[in-house]
Amino acid sequence: MQNDGNAAFRPYVDALLDQLENQSDRAVLRYLDHDVTGRTLRSAIFRYARALAVHGIGRGSLVALLAPNCPDALAIRYAANLLGSATMFVPASTNAERRATLLARVQPTLLVAFPETLHLIPVAVEGHVVFVGVGPASSRLDKLAQVHSDLPLRGRLRPDDLAVVVSSGGTTGVPKCSRRSFATYSTMVGAADDKDRRQLINGPLAYLSQVLVDSTLIGGGTVVLKRRYDPAETLATIESDRITDVLLVEPQLFETMDHPDVGRRDLSSLRSIAHIGGSAPAVLRQRAIARLGPVLTHMYGASETGLVSILPPSAYEANPDLLACAGRIRPGVEVRLRRADGTLARAGQCGNIEVRSDAVAEGYYHQSVEEAQKFQDGWCLTGDAGFIDEAANLHILGRATDVAEIDGLAIGPTDIEDVLCRLPDVRYAVVLAADQSADKYGWNALIEPWVAGQADVARCMRRLEIVLGPLVAKRIRIVVADRVPLTEQGKADRTAIEMILQGDQRSSYAPLQSVGNLAADRRLGGRQNAAVNEPEPAACRTQTFCFPHLANT
Repeated sequence: MQNDGNAAFRPYVDALLDQLENQSDRAVLRYLDHDVTGRTLRSAIFRYARALAVHGIGRGSLVALLAPNCPDALAIRYAANLLGSATMFVPASTNAERRATLLARVQPTLLVAFPETLHLIPVAVEGHVVFVGVGPASSRLDKLAQVHSDLPLRGRLRPDDLAVVVSSGGTTGVPKCSRRSFATYSTMVGAADDKDRRQLINGPLAYLSQVLVDSTLIGGGTVVLKRRYDPAETLATIESDRITDVLLVEPQLFETMDHPDVGRRDLSSLRSIAHIGGSAPAVLRQRAIARLGPVLTHMYGASETGLVSILPPSAYEANPDLLACAGRIRPGVEVRLRRADGTLARAGQCGNIEVRSDAVAEGYYHQSVEEAQKFQDGWCLTGDAGFIDEAANLHILGRATDVAEIDGLAIGPTDIEDVLCRLPDVRYAVVLAADQSADKYGWNALIEPWVAGQADVARCMRRLEIVLGPLVAKRIRIVVADRVPLTEQGKADRTAIEMILQGDQRSSYAPLQSVGNLAADRRLGGRQNAAVNEPEPAACRTQTFCFPHLANT
């Protein structure tokens, strides 16, 4: 623990190392069907810290990792933080230009690459690059770590030092990168003891997965690492490794719940399937609960805000109507909703969501203009629209730019998606506001039918008119696709969806006015309710001295 005027400050990495020492002989990670004990991971952290110090890494540095989900990636990140350096997992975007732009903007002191990520290194990358598991010995960080001691090192960080840079999902372009100090991040991942937790991590470490890894290990639990998401493997891993907690972005949740293996896998160990990445129509949540059991946990938040609200299984079991909301706002989190006229919304009134808490990022890294727009006086302007009902539950309508007022009622993508997904031939739907410069449509709806090419668009339109009214229905254009395209994170890929929509201009509807800030009161109870990756190149597995028992697997 350090003082420096912050008596209560304890770096998360100190708490982590203490827990690993307490769990010396216990498996804290499981990777490629092998266990990594607390002693082994702790030893690797100290070895990597000394290797990084040879490269000049310390306070004021930034270590960026193009890394798969593996123990070495975690050990290197913890080692860099121990030295007082900031760290960042670089998203493995399939768009080479975006990757190059992102790295040029963040300007890492050191870039660490693995066999699986060599193809992701930009041709003209600036800064020093080292490798793990591949390359000449002189550039091998793992080889350098091998010759160093694993005796404990004292942390060299300070509370206000930059600790982590976290990428956004990048669904609309080059990801933004929020930044947090050691004090802020340590508060964010501090966890109560939960030694029974077995957290499956099969999403990229560049996003929320790293927070879950940290909080699980600090809490004394076990992390099961998988290289990527696959629905069949996810279900098999839950059964074989007795997984208690899983995080899935919403398209993955729907793919998992619809997989035929659901009925033959033992999922009894599950306590929670947390889902993020969208507003999740109530009908799809109902379908998930019916197929996976009462284990669904809906979380609302963002890389900039941290976790804002939670709807746990106990809440919706007591009141199924709550499946249309994002649950109660977490203790210590303040939420306010800003109306179009600048005033704050009351209960039931729609507005743009603003969040303040100890978990909110301090800003964006090397993006001063975007930072000034997003972070104001301690508040994060999320860009999402919603309302808080009379029972203090938060409702998310979607991105503010996708929400509009029609006949005094705020309509968002979730409203439209829920209607469409209740139809028997529609498996999934994603709704976006139309390009207003085209002056043709209010919303575009991309629907994925259960059977490729078989969707009754006319019936979809009739149902929209019945449930949402003709004024809304005539402003919706429907396009059918065999699959909804996803980002490497697993979210609906807005850019790819827009390209599909632009390729289908066969219909026209009345223009929609002002899709943006909201001033309408929510007519609670007034609406009519209807009755439901880029492939990895062939490369050797990561081999390191720090985890010798993983060799040749």
